[in-house]
Amino acid sequence: MPSTGSDLPGVLADDPTEVAVTRSDVVFEGAVWNIRRETFEYGGSAIVREYVAHTGAVGVLAQDDEGRVLLIKQYRHPIRSRDWELPAGLLDIPGEDPLVAAQRELAEETDVTASAWEHLITFNTTPGGSNEQLIVFHATGVSATDAAFEREAEEADIEVRWVPLDEIVDAVLGGTVHNSILCVSALALQAKLAR
Repeated sequence: MPSTGSDLPGVLADDPTEVAVTRSDVVFEGAVWNIRRETFEYGGSAIVREYVAHTGAVGVLAQDDEGRVLLIKQYRHPIRSRDWELPAGLLDIPGEDPLVAAQRELAEETDVTASAWEHLITFNTTPGGSNEQLIVFHATGVSATDAAFEREAEEADIEVRWVPLDEIVDAVLGGTVHNSILCVSALALQAKLAR
């Protein structure tokens, strides 16, 4: 992973900060993740905050030889929508390397594998309410897996589509797609390619 840059003069970088946590409790234990309530000292005051205690996740921006990006559409209950997104999944296997998780998710959700992988971007999805960090990889050299994976629940009717990057960026800027992983990753790749 790239350096945060906080040790480099003149580099814009977040500042990881340790605070004294005086109490930490799981106040709701969920099927996928929990809600944690913590009391901590900051600025001379005791502050209480609740947040989603998240495992973290990975995403994959896979591109074919024509430069098209592999998108999936699946149902997301909290927003009551089938949204376009990148293949992605939780880091919920203890000790699993994020790259291995990304490779697994790409295969399981799309029946596609890739021969070349590089880190694209890492970001915090909602730092005011969750500690989820998303690591996105750029995958190229794509091909079909040897066998199709069985899918269930919301993944049972996944729709797969290869879409030109410019079309995705237009949809992001036009406000017709809203998935944060897709939006951040597509804009990051376009900016990277333009440099």
